Amino acid sequence: MSLRSVFGTHSASADDQIMSVLRAIRRHLAMDVGFVSEFVAGNRVFRFVDAGENASTTPIPVAVGRHDPLERSFCSFVAQGLMPEMMHDASEHPVAARMPLTPDLPIGAHLSVPLRHGDGEAYGSVCCFSFTPDRSLTTRDLGILRLCADVVDSILWKDHDAACEREATHRRIAETIAAEAVEMVFQPIYRTADAGLAAFEALARFAPIPGKGPDAWFAEAAEAGLGIELEFLALRKALRALPALPAEVTLSVNLSPAALASPRLAEALAGAPFDRVVIELTEHAAVASYEALRDALGPFRSRGLGLGLAIDDVGAGHATLRHVLDLAPDFIKLDMSLIRHIDAHSGRRALTEALTGYGRRIGCEIVAEGVETEAEYAALQGIGVTRVQGFLTGRPLPLAAAAILPLSACRSPAPSRRSGDPLPADRPP
Repeated sequence: MSLRSVFGTHSASADDQIMSVLRAIRRHLAMDVGFVSEFVAGNRVFRFVDAGENASTTPIPVAVGRHDPLERSFCSFVAQGLMPEMMHDASEHPVAARMPLTPDLPIGAHLSVPLRHGDGEAYGSVCCFSFTPDRSLTTRDLGILRLCADVVDSILWKDHDAACEREATHRRIAETIAAEAVEMVFQPIYRTADAGLAAFEALARFAPIPGKGPDAWFAEAAEAGLGIELEFLALRKALRALPALPAEVTLSVNLSPAALASPRLAEALAGAPFDRVVIELTEHAAVASYEALRDALGPFRSRGLGLGLAIDDVGAGHATLRHVLDLAPDFIKLDMSLIRHIDAHSGRRALTEALTGYGRRIGCEIVAEGVETEAEYAALQGIGVTRVQGFLTGRPLPLAAAAILPLSACRSPAPSRRSGDPLPADRPP
């Protein structure tokens, strides 16, 4: 691993942490200049520099980005064991006294601790010096500088490892997008009035990686700046499956606010039969502008084009209620956390009744997600929820199985979830 990569990938947060450590130790030691250097290609490069008031009146060749040959630096000689880590007066040491830097700068007291790889090779140093000698320095002061060097080393490598992980994540997601390595499954949604099949929700599936479900993939893609690309890939693959599904059903596809507001939305939806498509707005990211979202959706929802809009995860947070008020959706999808044990939880039932009543007044259908027991289904049907979705009525299916699902009535309910069983972790595209 190159030495440059250790310093070259650090974040702004790491910069701030290192500067705080450097400033604190320079002030504690009452030194004029403190710096963190890196050894690169025979040079010492100054990566972090902190100077006191005296340095403003004394020109010094120490500035971030500047460099000098290692053979002319105290840091290199200290790392090689040719100079001590602490000198009260550099002019008294035979090696330091011969170096032009000592009288020219001048350097009085000097402390330097090498930064080393696990194999002992030095890759930089943490140093402090004053323009005048200082006889008060003790081995305890040197011990504190060593401690600070350990902290700097820890910050650098922790940040370096995180940067490498971010790069690996970006590469993995970019390769997934390039190869279109996303599989879509389809979970049925049924009407409660006649138990008929009404729609499917398209859900994305990725290469199995321990601890990384669909939620993690989309969250990491957003952090890597590839979120919209991954969402639109899942959207395209879902829409390609639409002709194979029964003509009587609609298809719900999930998009974030950022994807909905993207100028690429029209291209992503080009050719889609809007009367059979419902966009589900997810709450995984904040809405920067509801006006911008309305403007983006307007051309697809007006002039009889019929693109449907659903607000996902309603009841899980206050933001979804704002979505409902500001975006006039066709569907309100109640979050599974609200549905869980609704038959025995008066508070969840009351909130579901209120949301269902509100939906009825504005002409909006209510879809309950995560229905897993017959008791939950019966309670929701009694409340007036118009559609249900969950493991009770149907798990996500591959396209071939979804395409032949009967329309007339929902399938025989799957076994109810046992207490303690994990909740489903499906994440929409």
